[in-house]
Order: sequence, then structure tokens, then C-alpha cells
Amino acid sequence: MVIGLTGGIGTGKSRVSEMFQGLGARVVDADILAREIVQPGKSAWKEIKNAFGPKVLNPDKTLNRQTLANMVFTESQALERLNQITHPRVYRKITAEILKAKKERLPAIVLDIPLLLENPPSLPLDMIIVVYSPKYLQAKRIRKRDGLTVKEAEQRLRNQMPIAQKKRLADYVIDNRGSWEETRRQVRVLWDRLIKKNKPGKLPTCS
Repeated sequence: MVIGLTGGIGTGKSRVSEMFQGLGARVVDADILAREIVQPGKSAWKEIKNAFGPKVLNPDKTLNRQTLANMVFTESQALERLNQITHPRVYRKITAEILKAKKERLPAIVLDIPLLLENPPSLPLDMIIVVYSPKYLQAKRIRKRDGLTVKEAEQRLRNQMPIAQKKRLADYVIDNRGSWEETRRQVRVLWDRLIKKNKPGKLPTCS
């Protein structure tokens, strides 16, 4: 199975992908691929430098991800331009990983893609899972994690599709507003249903 996993900033998506990996899924993290394609000297790195200027580079010529994030999360056109540079390259790498997993006859490959619903890729997905946390909890988590002000956190949330909307578009929702053990239980139940029994059927969504 090819599973698209997404959510919103601060929903806990990365932890959920680790849980799937622990159960035997191969996880492909789009953020890791995005970091690989922007290494100094690569074509994406050159386009980003030309589009956003040398201020987004560290002294060693690597991308200053925090500076770039501050720019794109406060200006929608800048975010769109960055996505135009990076997304096609990332999705080509993801497609190659899917083909590899199919050849190896793996039970499942989980594609951890933050903007899966904002910018739907042409990928052969069997289902989409959304990791959900309410907006107030998203804001609280990213403020603590990234040291953001209330205004900065709100700005970043506004630049993403609302998590409530993503929830409605999901085939299945993992609710991560509770404890990690509660989240782990949901992941395990879903894995058993999809992989061990190999009978996906029609999946319910979280209420």
C-alpha cells in the first residue's frame, strides 16, 4: 500500500510516521528529501539563491532554513515560489522510492508529506491519513518548539490549509490531541487493519 501521511504544523505528524516505521512500514520523509536537494551547488540550491538572495545562505553556503522559513511563512508568493522550485524535484525522488518499495514487495510505504493536500502531487496513493490536533494546540506546540511569538505562530498557521479542512479530506484521521500512548494505539489499530489483514475496505473517519 502507498499511504500519504500529512497534517499541520505542530500536529505531531513526524512522531506518527516514526510509529508507522516502528511497525514495519518504510517511511519516506519529504522534508528530508527537500534538504537533500538543496545542498550547496545543486540546481535547487542555485534557484533558491537566485530567487531569495544571498541572505538565505549561511557562511558555509548551506541554506539558512530559519531565515528562509521566516520569509516564506510571512509572504504567500514567496512560499509559492519556493514550492515551485522544490516540489517537482522532491516528488521525482518519492516516485523512485515507491517503485523501489513495490519491487521489494514491502507491505506498505508511508509518504510523510507536509503539504500533501495544499499541493496534491501526482502520486499513486491508496489512502490519505491526516494527523489532527486542534488549532489552539498546534499554536501552543510550535510556540514552545520554535520559540515563536503568538503573532508568528498565527502567521504560520494561516499559511497552511486549516487542519479542520484537512480532517474532512482524509480517508482516516489520527487524533493527536491526547497522550502519545493514545495516538500509538490508533496507529497500531490502523496498521493491523490495513496491513496484517490486508483488507482496507472503507475506512471510517475520526469524529
